Amino acid sequence: MPEIKTFALFVITALAEIVGCYLPYLWLREGKSVWLLVPAALSLALFAWLLSLHPTAAGRVYAAYGGVYIFMAIFWLWVVDGIRPTAWDLLGSGVALLGMAIIMFAPRA
Repeated sequence: MPEIKTFALFVITALAEIVGCYLPYLWLREGKSVWLLVPAALSLALFAWLLSLHPTAAGRVYAAYGGVYIFMAIFWLWVVDGIRPTAWDLLGSGVALLGMAIIMFAPRA
């Protein structure tokens, strides 16, 4: 069960980071309101706080988080951008998630 909680926390963390980066993108590239920077900053602050909730060394958390971020970015591509992932996108995401699992859940002394 701790594995599911860890993965879920990574997913929420990734969503906070993606939203925090996507909102400035909308302002810069799509001409949306500058006020999007306020929720973007809050989302990025939430992202940083969520990363601090993991009970292992920060470097290990950051490395493993990258795998979940890749998965979530491909999911965002599909759900928000409306672009269906290719088989290569899915394979790469799977490899990234495998890397995350190895880093986070390997036995340690």
